[in-house]
Amino acid sequence: MSRIGKAPIPLLKGAEITVSDSLVKVKGPKGELEQVLDPAISVEIKENEIILDRANESKDVRAKHGLYRSLINNMVVGVTEGYKKELELVGVGYRAKTSGQRLELALGYSHPIIIEMPKEIKIEALAEKGKNPAIILESHDKQLIGMIASKIRSLRKPEPYKGKGVRYKNEYIRRKAGKSAAK
Repeated sequence: MSRIGKAPIPLLKGAEITVSDSLVKVKGPKGELEQVLDPAISVEIKENEIILDRANESKDVRAKHGLYRSLINNMVVGVTEGYKKELELVGVGYRAKTSGQRLELALGYSHPIIIEMPKEIKIEALAEKGKNPAIILESHDKQLIGMIASKIRSLRKPEPYKGKGVRYKNEYIRRKAGKSAAK
């Protein structure tokens, strides 16, 4: 029994939802998103709530019930409030610079890394004295922002000895002791 799938989705102020066959479109002040649903999942709008129901009790359909409920909830929250991811660059000489939708990173390689951002993502690079450089990503699409943040982090993952690398803000890195000298 899917407890996630049975929970109703509150329709936040400013969000408009339209359902046609197996396509759900959510429109809000921050943007517009759409999701194709499995035909076994039906969507119903009652007052200020969105309710998802499944056609049968097969294992596959039960799994998709909770999945689509979470995806639609993320869409509603995204178009009304938006999502934000912050990354931190820890290491000597690590820098980030933005110009328009381009992100230029200096991560200790022999060359700078340049990433073109999708137009749905708003990007900002911060460099304050005494603090590690930071990258702030904002978007209405949770899936896209998570994928881009993960791609940036994968360019130089935090290592366990000194903690250098690209990490999410407030991410805990488990540290290891280095070599101990022979006696």
